[in-house]
Amino acid sequence: MTEQEKDKQKILDEVAEYFDKYLVKKKDFKPGDRINYASRVFDHEEGVNLVDSALEFWLTAGRYTDEFEKSLAKYLGVRYCSFVNSGSSANLLAFMTLTSPLLKERQIKPGDEVITVACGFPTTVTPMIQYGAVPVFIDVTIPQYNMDVTKLESALSDKTKAVMAAHTLGNPFNIKTVKEFCDKHGLWLIEDNCDALGSTYEINGEKRFTGTWGDIGTSSFYPPHHMTTGEGGAVYTDDPLLFKISRSIRDWGRDCRCASGQDNLCGHRFDGQYGELPFGYDHKYVYSHFGYNLKATDLQAAVGCAQIKKFPSFVERRKHNFARLKNALEPVSDKLILPEPCENSDPSWFGFLMTCADGIDRKKVVKYVEDKGVQTRMLFAGNIIKHPCFDQMRQSGKGYRVAGSLENTDRIMNDTFWVGVYPGMTDEMIDYMAETITEAVNQ
Repeated sequence: MTEQEKDKQKILDEVAEYFDKYLVKKKDFKPGDRINYASRVFDHEEGVNLVDSALEFWLTAGRYTDEFEKSLAKYLGVRYCSFVNSGSSANLLAFMTLTSPLLKERQIKPGDEVITVACGFPTTVTPMIQYGAVPVFIDVTIPQYNMDVTKLESALSDKTKAVMAAHTLGNPFNIKTVKEFCDKHGLWLIEDNCDALGSTYEINGEKRFTGTWGDIGTSSFYPPHHMTTGEGGAVYTDDPLLFKISRSIRDWGRDCRCASGQDNLCGHRFDGQYGELPFGYDHKYVYSHFGYNLKATDLQAAVGCAQIKKFPSFVERRKHNFARLKNALEPVSDKLILPEPCENSDPSWFGFLMTCADGIDRKKVVKYVEDKGVQTRMLFAGNIIKHPCFDQMRQSGKGYRVAGSLENTDRIMNDTFWVGVYPGMTDEMIDYMAETITEAVNQ
């Protein structure tokens, strides 16, 4: 080892010792202790990778990014994966990929329609609205909390180009029916997989991860999610053209495939003809799309490389926690509608959703549970078109449309809440949550 390598190893050994001594310690749970709906689960490996990357001081995407993209693609069983700076950016990138002129007659253009749901997180819908596409909202089902596939045909028009929806809190939507609908009508399918990494779905005996059945899938690695890189997300696909387009849009819209710090990968940097540019214009500064800089940093990817090694155990613990909590709450299933997995699925649960039965006041239940130290969450927007961001469109009646009623969506907005099942939870914590929720609905 060189002197530099020795010094670096000394630092990394001390980082591992610091993490083990101060950051990874677990304290015994006592009833009344705060139980967050989510938290990071890590050990010294994440810290060592993070500092290792920092000592290289490359900062932008580099070797850890390359390793993380390959590791995630291998886990999911897909050909292509692009690391980005958030799950919201992943949704933006996935949608904007489908607006590329390279897709010819299948290109999504302003005014085209995309079928989705109003019950979910806003950044599934935001890219459509910002681009000028028209979201078409259909209702969801209870207790699966995913799109009601019986409403798909009624939402279809001659302007429909895609379906884009999330797998709610880890529970897959009915991929078989949605995929058949998209194939029948020549529509794109974008799977917002930000809350469902590790969930699987089976069609005709073939089991695959959610996010890999459609044309393009997305993930989020924000701290509460199934695994974390701090901020971060990913877009993945098996389609080489969609991958080419998404990489271009992620990296400023450029035509060049060179990585940061790399020149002339193609060997034709100064001898091409592009658009109406002069012949031989520097290919590193040729832009084939209107793009962004959505790349994440190598420091984030370094954390992801450690997290993904642990990820299968995270999924199993989430399933364990969900099953234990559901079993404990069965005695009050007359007062709470408990969640049910989609048929043919094996969810990697992000949370445990409950809808209050008639006569049970969600506000009182949530207040009681929160006062006892159990953190709760709503199902994100509840009904996104009721929010202030929709005020102008709602008043004008333009920019979106609703196919049928949103009866269940509104019920979820009024009566539904959820608690966490993250892998750092112990059986004692799960049991305390169950006892607290039971007390709340029986008060």
